[in-house]
Amino acid sequence: MTAITALTNHQIRLASRPVGLPTRANWRSTTEPVAEPGPGGVLVKTLYLSLDPAMRGWMNEGKSYIPPVEIGAVMRAGGVGQVIASNNPAFAVGDHVNAGLDVQEYCLIPEAQVKRSGMFKIDPRLGLTTWLNVLGMPGMTGFFGLMEVGMPQPGETVVVSGAAGAVGQTVGQIAKLKGCRVVGIAGGQAKCDWVVNELGFDACIDYKNSDVRTGLKEHCPQGVDIYFDNVGGEILDMVLAKINRKARIIICGAISQYNNTTPVKGPTNYLSLLVNRARMEGIVVFDYADRYHLGVAEMAGYLKAGTMKSKEDVVQGLENFPETLLKLFNGENFGKLVLQVAAE
Repeated sequence: MTAITALTNHQIRLASRPVGLPTRANWRSTTEPVAEPGPGGVLVKTLYLSLDPAMRGWMNEGKSYIPPVEIGAVMRAGGVGQVIASNNPAFAVGDHVNAGLDVQEYCLIPEAQVKRSGMFKIDPRLGLTTWLNVLGMPGMTGFFGLMEVGMPQPGETVVVSGAAGAVGQTVGQIAKLKGCRVVGIAGGQAKCDWVVNELGFDACIDYKNSDVRTGLKEHCPQGVDIYFDNVGGEILDMVLAKINRKARIIICGAISQYNNTTPVKGPTNYLSLLVNRARMEGIVVFDYADRYHLGVAEMAGYLKAGTMKSKEDVVQGLENFPETLLKLFNGENFGKLVLQVAAE
């Protein structure tokens, strides 16, 4: 077996803060020797990394729900990997784990960070990439956002933007399991067909090739009770024009706005919240970290029963990170975007 100190860690670091879409010039590749873990520490070999729209926000300087990635730091990312050295009794060599591994081949996690990072063992029999999707941060975002903020009731109409993405696919499936009527919004006929035929949505509006207002009128004749927003911008305004009294709007993301070089565009139809006595509330998944195990248990049950699906779009190669990240912002990814760093 190769000695730990003989290994080299390849990393992707943030070289500069992007203006608009990130380019390869915003990144810097580095290498450094791999070190043995100290007392209570763990060394993890990265297998898969989760690529998420939120990463674009982490690259910006300014106040947010989480500190920005510092210039020169390894880019922040969650991932799944395998323990290859451990001085922590909670983790054995060979264990598969979910943790904040960042965009690199190996992650040395000191004792103090093991708990703080929310690192936990995972069951590889459920599929390693599933732990970055339905059973990972996107799944927990969808689960707690819908259940805690949206509070769905049987018979209500739920609209989900970014329906074929990581969070959207989970939200729609949970809403159907809770007895709701679910209408997705996605880009392209293939994604819309998959959302309806594979995930069981009642309908899906193709925002690239059809009029969203017309689609909402057709598929939500009784109005919208819950809107799970992943895109912001004009689509948010269109849905606000269709909400019912006491509607709940969950603000998860605004991918249409993340690469703007001008100020973020807010909703112009916000007075609909007043007229309909509706509520708009943000969801940050880290607020529910102490309850992740509850969401994981419920969703794992659905997966095992075959009543929920988890689709990942896997791209290989750490060196391809800069271009792969951009797939999120041009709608190229089909399912949860994952970067494979090493073979299982």
